[in-house]
Amino acid sequence: MNSEREDDLNLPNILIILADDLGYGDLGCYGAKKIPTPNIDQIASQGIKFTDVHAASAVCTPSRYSIITGRYCWRSKLKKGVLGGFDFPIIEKDRFTIARMLKARGYHTAAIGKWHLGFEWPVENSDPSLFEPSFRIAEPPDIDYSKPLKGGPNDLGFDYFFGISGSLDMPPYCFIENDHVLGIPNIPKYPLYQQQIKGSMVEGWKDEEVDINFTRKAKMFLNDHVNNFKENPFFLYLCTSAPHRPCDIRPDFVIGKSQAGDRGDMVVLFDWVVGQIEKELEKLNLIENTILIITSDNGARKTCYNGLDYGHDSNGPWRGQKADIWEGGHRIPFIIRWPRTIKGNKTSNEPFCLIDLFRTFAALINYEMPQNAAEDSVNVLLALLSKNERYFMREFMVHHSDLGFFALRQGKWKYINKLGSGGFTQPIRQLPKKHGPKGQLYDLEEDPKEIKNLWLSEPEIVKELKEKLEKIKR
Repeated sequence: MNSEREDDLNLPNILIILADDLGYGDLGCYGAKKIPTPNIDQIASQGIKFTDVHAASAVCTPSRYSIITGRYCWRSKLKKGVLGGFDFPIIEKDRFTIARMLKARGYHTAAIGKWHLGFEWPVENSDPSLFEPSFRIAEPPDIDYSKPLKGGPNDLGFDYFFGISGSLDMPPYCFIENDHVLGIPNIPKYPLYQQQIKGSMVEGWKDEEVDINFTRKAKMFLNDHVNNFKENPFFLYLCTSAPHRPCDIRPDFVIGKSQAGDRGDMVVLFDWVVGQIEKELEKLNLIENTILIITSDNGARKTCYNGLDYGHDSNGPWRGQKADIWEGGHRIPFIIRWPRTIKGNKTSNEPFCLIDLFRTFAALINYEMPQNAAEDSVNVLLALLSKNERYFMREFMVHHSDLGFFALRQGKWKYINKLGSGGFTQPIRQLPKKHGPKGQLYDLEEDPKEIKNLWLSEPEIVKELKEKLEKIKR
């Protein structure tokens, strides 16, 4: 599996910038009119913009699990929902990860930003072996913050980590660097912003500076790489908090920059982060051989947290929103640029999933995958390097909602095993009526907005896809 140093020098750097709740319709290059995103739009003009890429789940923890492991998260203990800030790790200690793979090929690896995949907190009376995902938001009373955390990024193949344990709306409100908390979160969180959960923070904590600090640390990593690891390629997994709630913690320099309320301004903040990283890549002469991917962990909330949409369609033309089984829950923006190999200003309709990054990178670096690793990932490298062709490298995709609804996408058909959104959009759950449909079936070619349920008129398709989904789950 290992290569000679000469081969390693030709391997591309890999940089993923993952937004939190960025919708398909939030970027100018995807049609947004009320939110300026000039940095991302420029990068899209230099690479390939994809229109049919999906998160493995419509919410964040399971989506991120799939990127790191190449597996659907519903194969883990987490069958629905997300983790809390104090939950134990959801990735098994011996699980082969995308970072472990790249590290084995000589990559200098870092995860910076929102983690949300759990830590083994240093507690005296809690047994991690009894762990069941529970959206654990209450701070265990016996945490010793002076001791190292286990089961996080450093134990899963990342050389460096700086970030927060969960989302910016849940405790603990503190930074973690590598395996230690920076400071002691022993002050009640104040002020509490949009839908933030009560908990402890470190002294001096400022929500509006979180993404600024992530950006600063990412730039420091890039400089450290050039100064100390330039003979190796790098893998940087940079996960912002923006534009996830709370949106009323915007830094001053983005307030009022959009015409789509405070959430729109947070999309502007995400674009600023991308712009800062782009400038650093250019300064360090890293652009030419760096694969830069800009994407999101799931779809967006349909409105701002005041209930207004400001005339902006955060999920573009797709039905539903974050958490839903419908397209708005999991169809996401995806932009890739690699100047050394990809010719710019292209659009691709190739369907694939973020879970596919694992085996695609394995093919890219010519790494022989071990058995029982990244079982659900598919190599879509040809699609990432293509022009406008569609290769249909994925025979099918499985989608998953916040409440655990399943969907199977195969060709033009999308089968959903229950009625309702399974997420945030009403109706969330519907009981089947006598002689009525028991689930949903849509023809995405004829009905991309998922309006006409064909469950009753296409019973053979329903039967075929139901059986296939059950086989995949088994």
